[in-house]
Amino acid sequence: MGRAFEYRKERKMKRWAGMAKTFTRIGREIAIAVRDGGPDPNYNSRLRLAIQNSRAANMPKANVENAIKKAISKEAENFDEVVYEGYAPHGIAVLVETATNNPTRTVANVRHIFSKYGGALGVSGSVDYMFTRKAVFKIKDEGLDLESLELDLIDHGLSELKHEDDLVALYCEFTDFGILQKALEERNLEVQSAELMRIPGHALKLNDEQAEDVIKLIEKMEDDEDVVNIFHNMDMSE
Repeated sequence: MGRAFEYRKERKMKRWAGMAKTFTRIGREIAIAVRDGGPDPNYNSRLRLAIQNSRAANMPKANVENAIKKAISKEAENFDEVVYEGYAPHGIAVLVETATNNPTRTVANVRHIFSKYGGALGVSGSVDYMFTRKAVFKIKDEGLDLESLELDLIDHGLSELKHEDDLVALYCEFTDFGILQKALEERNLEVQSAELMRIPGHALKLNDEQAEDVIKLIEKMEDDEDVVNIFHNMDMSE
């Protein structure tokens, strides 16, 4: 079984292994969500997403409440969302999503990691066109009539429904995130996780040695506290 496949299975646990780092990243998500849409999750779908992710990470409720209070205080830090584009070894396109209060520091770190591990930081637009922005919600498959559910949710933005591990993944366009999220809430369907993703139009298959080169770069990038998500077009299937 290839290294890329094993990495795909372990990636989430590894990326969020450090609890303090996880909470820091979710706190930044909350800060940005509050800044852009206000502190009331009932009227801020992005804040609801951040809170959803905090539950999945077992972040204490008090931490979430404190993060919201801090985001609306005079002492609130101003985090910018910056996306960096580049290439890993062997022609693999990479998108790095960050949340930073110091873009100068962040771009220097990202450039250094790309360079050190055989890649190169690109200019804006150099690889973004290879990806489509999607939102994906995952719910438990507990006796659901998936055919009826799919037909019902199509009117609320659902574009694809499929099984992933022991969950049901519901995909929609990035712009329909709030609409589908609201529909799931109205139907009392408990969301296990929700993500805004960048899905490559075409994935490249590498051999194990080549995949290892790419994985080293990605893992090092994930260690940077300003990095929120990394997307690439390496084929991670078995």
